[in-house]
This record gives sequence, C-alpha cells and structure tokens, in this order.
Amino acid sequence: MKHRAPWFNALFSRTLASLGCLLLLTQAARAEEISVTQWGTSLYGLPFAVAMDQGFFKQAGIDITGILGSGGGGTTVRNILASDTPYGEVALSAALAAQRQGLDLVLVNIGTRSVAEASAVVAKDSPMASVKDLAGKKIAITSPKGVSEMLLLMVLQKEGVNPASVARVASGGYVNGLTLLDQKAVDAAVLIEPLSITRAADYKTLYRAGAILQPMATSVGITTRAFAQAHPDKLKAIIQGRRQAVQFIYAHPHEAAAILAKAFKFEPALAEQATANMVSSRMWSEGNFDTAELERMADGLRLVGEVNGAVDWPAMIDTAYLPADLREVH
Repeated sequence: MKHRAPWFNALFSRTLASLGCLLLLTQAARAEEISVTQWGTSLYGLPFAVAMDQGFFKQAGIDITGILGSGGGGTTVRNILASDTPYGEVALSAALAAQRQGLDLVLVNIGTRSVAEASAVVAKDSPMASVKDLAGKKIAITSPKGVSEMLLLMVLQKEGVNPASVARVASGGYVNGLTLLDQKAVDAAVLIEPLSITRAADYKTLYRAGAILQPMATSVGITTRAFAQAHPDKLKAIIQGRRQAVQFIYAHPHEAAAILAKAFKFEPALAEQATANMVSSRMWSEGNFDTAELERMADGLRLVGEVNGAVDWPAMIDTAYLPADLREVH
C-alpha cells in the first residue's frame, strides 16, 4: 500500500475544511429572518412560532430560522425594509401609515382579524358594570390616536356612549394604565392579552372588545414591490408555511399552546388560556383578504384621524402570492 506524502495529506485536509466552511456559509445564506410586530409578547406571532417548530416553512420551500421583533408600528416597518428578506407582519394601521409616507409596500396576506385580545378593566370594588358606565369617567389608554384609543372609541360608538363624555388619559403603556387605576387617578384602564390573564385576579373586566365589535383586519403581511417581483417563490413559501401553522393551531390548540409557552417563555397555564381565547375568536387568518374587515379597521382609524377619506385597497393588495383558493377578495 502506498503512503501519501505529508504535503498531500495537509492539502487534502485543508481542502476538506474549506469545503466544510463553504457548505456552512451556503446553509447560512439560505437561512431567512422575517419581522413580526410584538414578537414574543403578543399573540400575533404564534403562527410563525408554530411554523418554525413544526417545519412548515421548510416544507413550503424556505428556511425561516428567526424572527425580528419590535414594539410595533413604524419600527416594524423599518425592520422589514432593512432586512435581507423584507417580509413582515405589521398592524394594518402601520402599513397604511407607511403607504401614506410614500413607501412602495404591498399587502400580500391578512395576519389577524379579531380584537378579542383587547379589553377594559376596573377595580374589583368598582360599581361600574358596563360600557355605559364610562360616561363622565376617566379611562387610561396607551397613547392618543393609538390602537387602544381607537378600539375604545369604536366600543363607545357601538354602545351609544358619547366619546366626549369619556376622558381619555394617555398612560404610555398598559402596565402604566393599571398603575393609574391602582392610584385611583382613573376609573378604568384598557388592557390586552396576555397581561389581562396574568392580572385577572386583581381587576374586574368591564368589557371585552371582541364581544362588542365585529371581526376586522388588525395585522397584515407586507413586503416591498421590488422583493415581491424578484422573489415570488419565497413569498409564496412564507405565506403557505404560515397558513399550515394556522390550520395546525385550530386543529391542535393544546400543542400550539405548548409551542407558545416555549417560544415566548410564557407560563404553560397562561399560554393555554391565551391560545384557547384566541382560537375561540378565530383570531388568525389563513391569509385571504376580506374588504369588509379591512374597512372596519379603516373606520376605526378614521375615528382617531389616522385615515382620511377612502382607502384604495386594490392598489395596495396583491393576492398573487396566496394559495390559489385564497386569492379571491371578498
């Protein structure tokens, strides 16, 4: 048997190492990151956590390995624009604001379609028992013209309460609003899941927005028109993987809750209740567009002055990347 010269063995080893590094770099290049509003804190992102956990993205043809989170609004839009894979799920209000600023974004799927996670609470010993009791009272919202104020105004309008009779106090955050309530600086405070679940023993629920308001498009999948035209297969794979995850959540809510607990570091009982609440309200859309649900959200944004006049939905929406059975806009 012939022995290879030492120089040959060294060259062979270096070649193998180089090939190994090249393979790793190629695999890393194929890995994708996308952006999801309120990732890790709210339930918007559960389908993405499920899709990664169950391998639905890979099955669809794309390797999503991470999610870029943000506090929402324009921050999420900026994250998307700065990403190598500029797709993300944002609040519809943020998408409309970006469009007004001249950003060439396109809506490619609906994300969530329920406000069931929103509520308002009062102190345990408060005599207030319904929305009508808010007349002449103070309620803490997060910020003026924000989603929390919008939903409050929509609830007041639906229940026939004059918004001018309700003083809105901007607290800067949901927890801050609870602090104002504890200090009796306000009579009520808006809240959102899962915070409302963790504080359920401390407060009395005055109303749940999902029990009063009809379904509306709350978040959407967006991308740049340039990326959509250049990488249609990637978009289709993301949307398909997410759709499979939504179907999985509705078919296997307990398993989905376990994934939520692991991905978002929630207590298992909290994840179980939060998932059950949103499953019952059909929070997550498979992706199809419903003009009535889009318009309900636009109506709310008009109440706070964030939308003026009609929205040209056909100019903003491109259904070409949805599965064929979801492309019809109702």
